[in-house]
Amino acid sequence: MNNLKLGVDVVSAHNLMPKDGQGSSSAFVELYFDGQKFRTTIKEKDLNPVWNESFYFNISDPSNLHYLTLDVYIYNNTKATNSRSFLGKVSLTGTSFVPYSDAVVLHYPVEKRGIFSRVRGELGLKVYITDDPSIKSSIPVPSVESTHKDASLTHDQTVPNPVPTGSERAEARHTFHHLPNPNHPQHQHQSFPVAVHQATKYGVDEMKSEPQPPKLVRMYSSSPAQPVDFALKETSPFLGGGQVVRGRVIRSDKTASTYDLVEQMQFLFVRVVKARELPAMDVTGSLDPYVEVKIGNYKGVTKHMEKKQNPEWNVVFAFSRDRMQASVLEVVVKDKDLVKDDFVGRARFDLNEVPMRVPPDSPLAPEWYRLEDKKGEKIKGELMLAVWIGTQADEAFPDAWHSDSATPVDSSAAASTLIRSKVYHAPRLWYVRVNIIEAQDLVPTEKNRFPDVYVKVHIGNQVMKTKTVQARSLTTLWNEDLLFVAAEPFEDHLILSVEDRVGPGKDEILGRVIIPLSTVDRRADDRMIHSRWYNLEKPIAVDVDQLKKEKFSSRLHLQVCLDGGYHVLDESTHYSSDLRPTAKQLWKPSIGVLELGILNAVGLHPMKTRDGKGTSDTYCVAKYGHKWIRTRTIVDNLCPRYNEQYTWEVFDPATVLTVGVFDNSQLGEKGSNGNKDLKIGKVRIRISTLETGRVYTHSYPLLVLHPSGVKKMGELHMAIRFSCTSFVNMLYIYSRPLLPKMHYVRPFSVMQLDMLRHQAVNIVAARLGRAEPPLRKEVVEYLSDVDSHLWSMRRSKANFFRLMSIFSGLFAVGKWFGDICMWRNPITAVLVHVLFLMLVCFPELILPTVFLYMFLIGVWNFRYRPRYPPHMNTRISQADAVHPDELDEEFDTFPTSRSPELVRLRYDRLRSVAGRIQTVVGDVATQGERAQSLLSWRDPRATAIFVTFCLVAALVLYVTPFQVIAALAGFYMMRHPRFRYRLPSAPINFFRRLPARTDSML
Repeated sequence: MNNLKLGVDVVSAHNLMPKDGQGSSSAFVELYFDGQKFRTTIKEKDLNPVWNESFYFNISDPSNLHYLTLDVYIYNNTKATNSRSFLGKVSLTGTSFVPYSDAVVLHYPVEKRGIFSRVRGELGLKVYITDDPSIKSSIPVPSVESTHKDASLTHDQTVPNPVPTGSERAEARHTFHHLPNPNHPQHQHQSFPVAVHQATKYGVDEMKSEPQPPKLVRMYSSSPAQPVDFALKETSPFLGGGQVVRGRVIRSDKTASTYDLVEQMQFLFVRVVKARELPAMDVTGSLDPYVEVKIGNYKGVTKHMEKKQNPEWNVVFAFSRDRMQASVLEVVVKDKDLVKDDFVGRARFDLNEVPMRVPPDSPLAPEWYRLEDKKGEKIKGELMLAVWIGTQADEAFPDAWHSDSATPVDSSAAASTLIRSKVYHAPRLWYVRVNIIEAQDLVPTEKNRFPDVYVKVHIGNQVMKTKTVQARSLTTLWNEDLLFVAAEPFEDHLILSVEDRVGPGKDEILGRVIIPLSTVDRRADDRMIHSRWYNLEKPIAVDVDQLKKEKFSSRLHLQVCLDGGYHVLDESTHYSSDLRPTAKQLWKPSIGVLELGILNAVGLHPMKTRDGKGTSDTYCVAKYGHKWIRTRTIVDNLCPRYNEQYTWEVFDPATVLTVGVFDNSQLGEKGSNGNKDLKIGKVRIRISTLETGRVYTHSYPLLVLHPSGVKKMGELHMAIRFSCTSFVNMLYIYSRPLLPKMHYVRPFSVMQLDMLRHQAVNIVAARLGRAEPPLRKEVVEYLSDVDSHLWSMRRSKANFFRLMSIFSGLFAVGKWFGDICMWRNPITAVLVHVLFLMLVCFPELILPTVFLYMFLIGVWNFRYRPRYPPHMNTRISQADAVHPDELDEEFDTFPTSRSPELVRLRYDRLRSVAGRIQTVVGDVATQGERAQSLLSWRDPRATAIFVTFCLVAALVLYVTPFQVIAALAGFYMMRHPRFRYRLPSAPINFFRRLPARTDSML
């Protein structure tokens, strides 16, 4: 018996065309397959209807399945006239049907029925094949004789839909909005903050439109074989400025604040300023007071002040209003004691009486409140407080202690330093160019030999040396350029020491000079810097810190400058977020503003264990240009809500915004500076791919490559908007060089750029690590892609396939031309012959035809332009099928820490790959050498033949018009296969017989 069935889940539709004359539609769906017809319920007055209804078709002949078509029609029901109007259709062929385990919900753009149809929107369907015998086929809708009868819809015609049995199908329906992979059950139990639609009931009373879900999600799975679970998802959240629908904000509140890219969150703010005349709690009269702010289960504590009756704290506490479980705020003053802290007094506030404050209102003025004892009676002592309800737009929000960021171990305000949101500014970096010209009158310690002299240069941790020169005269010449990186403000000095290599591993200092970088000349172009002579000082002690020195006659000739005409590359050149030169006088005005709203993260992978369960303490870091931002740390939450908004000035559209998510490992009893913050994932967004003025709200998968393979660590929900302030300047930028002028006037070598970039990243990491809270080195290196230059077999394969995809168009043209030459399609071949003859007769039409063709292609592709920013693709990165040993090699340290046997195996593999590359390069070189040997008389007979041919060709071309030659050559190339031979042509045989230099290779 054939149990094979085609299951169709009609999930929802989005942005349908209004057809009822009142700006809405009452939509229903009809499905046709293999002679069967089903119909959904009617969703009244809803342009974004949600059905979540399942239908099952019998497959009469499974062998004929690939030739069948599923047709899905959307109609608008008009009760007044008992008619229906067409809203769109979707047609799916049998070749696209997959088993249930591989099926996902996809939103298909609706199609027109005819040339004059007006449709829009998308229809979400999940189509799959199942052979579960427990599932019964749906009862088809009875066939209708006329169009009028078919148009008259009643509730009695709507057939009940059997709901699939089993928890697996139910969970699959619950995960519609975020679509986790059903093959991984661990993802099915994650609590995503989305609306869950229960199975639809089909009674007469229940056939009303369901409420619209809070977020509409569109899946983008058109990238090359990208798994759906790793795809980008577009959402429609309700932000501060209204709901975002297809990149446009539909405002619902005209009083919305400037924080319009994040969801508005309300907080109860409590500012504890100071206290006065607190009563003493012991016989000594001393008092160590601190304040405890409590509301429900949340408690914030200030630090205690030793022996002060009039202490000052000036600390702000912020409690999330969504998590409040009490209606009374209690502020308690206590006295720190060894055994048990003493109760001093308290102040209580009813939350219903707390005022609301919305910026740009001025800050709420604090007031003095008389303290009460536990019985509610007034006592001596007063506490200055300010209590109000505000949002994340409040200026007290960044520096406040947050209840959702409170650490389980220490909830004091002092401990919140490591979890606050902060903005960092990276230091301005300079290239230091040191040209060591010569040294004079060097005095060696040994008089019986010529010293082997070199110069060692220090700037902080950067050390470089010149070549070693034997000083046979009073003047020693080097004339070498050494390059360093320095950061403002300049804290390190430029130290040069002239040293003599006495023996292996033994060097003696002949003299030293120390130059403060603040005194060095600066330049913004390639003008000449005057050189100077510096007197060398011979230190009596080897230690540099000891300043006992004596002057003598030796001196050093130097040319030192700070090059401000370059952009100091402190990140990967492919993901640069800033391309401006160091010198501010060369900066151009900004072309726009980039706004980023970090909304939330969902489905994060647990990074640690606390109280027997997996959890994470996550925060986000974003970098663009010199500005780095860090959100607050949300403690003990796998679905944190940040809702923080930041802005940057944009100076070049060819730049990249990088956002990373990290787990804070510095919290708790075991947290220390030795623990590294763990990376969860990052997102890159290129500014040039964003449309101006559009709000991009997407959920980005956080993909990380582990030694076990690629892994999804969760999703990060962000809102991004790029606003252009000067459209003319932005267009002008596209004609300017990517890097500043000095990179082309006096370019650096690839080795110098790699070395300087490594130094720049270390300097930026060191400076940001000195902030409070520090931005740790592993965070800076991860966002700067510090290891992108290291060898990886996976990256090599990915780059090779990227190169092949670039040339795939040329290969396709070559294949098409080969089909023309072989006359696969005679009609096409004749038309190409006619077009070729027209272009030969009218050569002035060639370039206009080419450019017009490219214009038409561009206009045609505008309809299919990408509507979302590009994201990391596992298939393009070759991360979905990488060998485990190649991953282990990629994660190996440099230098290697693996066993010699494993290193030998990898070395042999690398030799085999390099051998194939070597063969290809040799073949290319051979063809070039054969072309050179045409006129070199290396093969005298071949050269004589070619020279004779050139003479005859010159005479023929002189007396024959060029159009005739071109036409004859073209028709010869495209001649019919009847006039072709399977053997290579004479010119190819002649070329392959020419000599090359392979005979001279050892």
